[in-house]
Amino acid sequence: MLSVFLVMLLGSALTVVPATARTGAAHQVTYDKYSLQVDGRRIVLQAAEFHYFRLPSQRLWRDVFEKFKAAGFNAVSLYFSWAYHSPAPGAYDFTGVRDVDRLLRTAQQAGLYVIARPGPYINAETTGGGFPAWLKNVPGRARSSEAGFQDAYREWLHRINPILARHQVTQGGPVILYNAENEYQVNTDAAYMQDIQDQARADGIDVPITTNDCCDAGSWSSTWATGPGAVQIPGVDDYPQSFECANPDAWGPWGEGLTEKLRDDIPVFAAEYQAGAIDLGNAGYDKCRELTGPAYMKYFYKNNLVTTGATMFSYYMGYGGTNWGWLAQPNDVYTSYDYGAAITEARLLTPKYDEFKRQGYFLEAVAPLAKTDAAATSPAAPSNPALTTTTRANPDTGTQFVLLKHADRAATSTDDATLDWAAPDGRHQVPVRVRGRDAHVLVAGYDLGGQRLVLSSSEIMTHALIGGRDVALLYGTAGSPGTTILRYGSRPEVKVLEGAVRAAYSGNDLRLDYDHDGLARVLVTGGGRRPLLLLLGTDETAATFWRAETGFGPVLVRGTELVRSATAQGDTLRLSADTAAAGSVEVFAAPAARRLRIGADDVRVTRTSSGSLLGATRAAEQPGLPALTGWRSRAEAPEAAPGFDDSRWTAADHTTTNSPHPPKTLPVLYADDYGYHYGNVWYRGHFTATGAETRIDLNAVTGLRGNYLVWLNGRYLGTAAGGVEADAGDQANPPNPDPGPGHFDIPAGTLKTGTDNVLAVLVANMGHNDDWIADDLRFKQPRGLVAATVAGTVGATPVTWRIQGAAGADKVRGPLNNGGLYGERTGWHLPSYPDKSWKTAAPATPGVTWYRTSFRLDLPKGHDIPVGLRFGGDPSPAYRVQIFLNGWNVGQYGGDIGPQRDFSLPAGLLDEHGTNTLALAVTAEQPVAGPGPLSLFAYGSVRGGP
Repeated sequence: MLSVFLVMLLGSALTVVPATARTGAAHQVTYDKYSLQVDGRRIVLQAAEFHYFRLPSQRLWRDVFEKFKAAGFNAVSLYFSWAYHSPAPGAYDFTGVRDVDRLLRTAQQAGLYVIARPGPYINAETTGGGFPAWLKNVPGRARSSEAGFQDAYREWLHRINPILARHQVTQGGPVILYNAENEYQVNTDAAYMQDIQDQARADGIDVPITTNDCCDAGSWSSTWATGPGAVQIPGVDDYPQSFECANPDAWGPWGEGLTEKLRDDIPVFAAEYQAGAIDLGNAGYDKCRELTGPAYMKYFYKNNLVTTGATMFSYYMGYGGTNWGWLAQPNDVYTSYDYGAAITEARLLTPKYDEFKRQGYFLEAVAPLAKTDAAATSPAAPSNPALTTTTRANPDTGTQFVLLKHADRAATSTDDATLDWAAPDGRHQVPVRVRGRDAHVLVAGYDLGGQRLVLSSSEIMTHALIGGRDVALLYGTAGSPGTTILRYGSRPEVKVLEGAVRAAYSGNDLRLDYDHDGLARVLVTGGGRRPLLLLLGTDETAATFWRAETGFGPVLVRGTELVRSATAQGDTLRLSADTAAAGSVEVFAAPAARRLRIGADDVRVTRTSSGSLLGATRAAEQPGLPALTGWRSRAEAPEAAPGFDDSRWTAADHTTTNSPHPPKTLPVLYADDYGYHYGNVWYRGHFTATGAETRIDLNAVTGLRGNYLVWLNGRYLGTAAGGVEADAGDQANPPNPDPGPGHFDIPAGTLKTGTDNVLAVLVANMGHNDDWIADDLRFKQPRGLVAATVAGTVGATPVTWRIQGAAGADKVRGPLNNGGLYGERTGWHLPSYPDKSWKTAAPATPGVTWYRTSFRLDLPKGHDIPVGLRFGGDPSPAYRVQIFLNGWNVGQYGGDIGPQRDFSLPAGLLDEHGTNTLALAVTAEQPVAGPGPLSLFAYGSVRGGP
């Protein structure tokens, strides 16, 4: 009865008993209209999205989580892909890289809460939107309460929910929210949404249930606010920058990006806020990173924070990863799912990461942000009408948060003004400057540790009590003026330790004026308060700082690439940190810390005038990577030869299908109908020729970037592009009778009259459509051949067909790793395959040719060195390459695939201290010299690592 009661608690705060993300101890969590609360302490939930299925290396999960935590995130959002875990109905695998228990434990060990998103539908540009392809053969419309589909999704939920339940905060784990479905407002089947929640409650889920609305959030929140299907905390998806990475100068083409408050009794939840983009135009992900770069983040994220008062954020993506194997939804993405995220596909940090850190530390440090109301009028008026302000205030403390920005959000000018600011502790005039497409959150009336901050035109990054004194880090745009006013009972002593800072004391207020330039340091003592070390920097300077918690208390570190964690042992401060170049490292810690150790290195330190420890780091070693030589090759495609024995292949003889797309010719040739769901599929058609046959007409649906190759009696006839859509048509849209046509004339002398002729077709299926609009016509579109006719002067000749795809799911790598190439079915991609009989690499003929080599690595120990594979030259449309590293299908390369030339080889798949095998399956449409020059390269090198 309790779970039913919890579902209906929509008009008041929900109370559950969770645990902290790190300790596993039990705590109470509530929420109201302002924020989530843990033991009565309000928190701003700051999450980044991560897809474990796009990084199949358990060791590297920890790396990404630690980088999230180091940027100030306190949560991670995790989709759970049904397709990734289920190769067939009733079959589920949660071992190895699919070990969800280990994933959740790793998140907790990193100090992160988890927003769990098990679907059943997730989208995420994954094949089928996360639906397993076998679901296409199940009756009942997907994403609905119809029978058939209901049985299938309940089976998935009853497998994944118990795992999530035992990792909830109520059980001492990290799962703090449970997200039902994904962007479901496109088809609001209330019974379906309610049943997902009922199944979750029955499986032990007792944390608040959320969902993420898109595009028409109002209909969900108003229609289902209290009725069946309503969730407790609905949130909103916002992608204001669109996905046009080829136009990185765009500025909010999809709107203001302000997250709506969907109900008066819940916090504002930005459930999926844009932090990157898919590369729809093949511009490259660096352009996507530029489109959604720091300027966009500063303006749109801060605007959302202050204008709407959001206190729950989840940014998509924090780390994108790789569409290895057949993971991708083919119409939107290629191998890389870098997404232009703050952390690159190779796990490198970018300027976007710096901005996340500046904002994340602020949200973490300044507690009054978690409870604010909008001010009717802003108390801070700029003298220049080009600028405007919006203000929120905490009703308990009176703390003001003033958003300063341009009145025209697209303005590119830099404008100065004087801000007439009626702050809680008095009225002041302060100079400000705003660069185009920038925004600043300024704070007034704030108890900054043991200090009273009257106001500051610098932004707060963080502050902490360190060694009996307050240390505060404030920052602003380089070259802009800054003013910070602090209140004291009597005149304090001010000592400028570094930089140019002007101090004046009047009426209990200490006013500091300066320009943001490098790093200024001001020590303030006396005045009736404990000492204050004020660090005043630029955006760039602030980004060099890291904050960590230790037995000595909080520490600030400057000069490393990353600080993962810090611990105190005796008088020694130990940093788990990444360092790249040789340089200075500075640590602000309690006086008890007199020694410093970074990783395995003892660092000699001296005490500075700021009371910090100053030392030097060693440069990281640079790896020596071997050349890729000794290639061997072997042509495959025996399936094209007329004498190939296909008697054990599956007979393609169905006359009906569950697909909503009726077959254009019989028998039904849809690959999924015969259990072949991913990658390449072979067809062999047998017919007795009359001699009147002149043409072979084929049609295939492969998804974008797919193709098919055709042979008759072993003679190569050519290739055609597979179709993207197989539209059955409706009243508004006529059917598309020819989604992927291919017409092949039969050359003279090819037919064998009166006897068996063999038509062989290799179809490259690129993945399955998502189900974004909850329409089976889209999701259940067939893959493979959809029509086949051997035509001639006297009509069509009957053909009997057999089909062969992947030879079962790889037990280690999962169902998405392999397709149905002969080499995949017989293990040519595996490192253990004996290839010594293969010949020295030769050019590729039309069809499939495999290339193999091995290389040995011995990367410097104690380092993190991401390694990649680079194809020289430009991708050619004449061939496509499947890339296998030690048996893992890590990507696809080719001119018809996308712009990608560099492919990540993640540690875990890559043996960093041993022998590795590369196998390339080259499918050529015409004779080619081979896959082109290939080389290994390092994305970077740091001492430390996960």
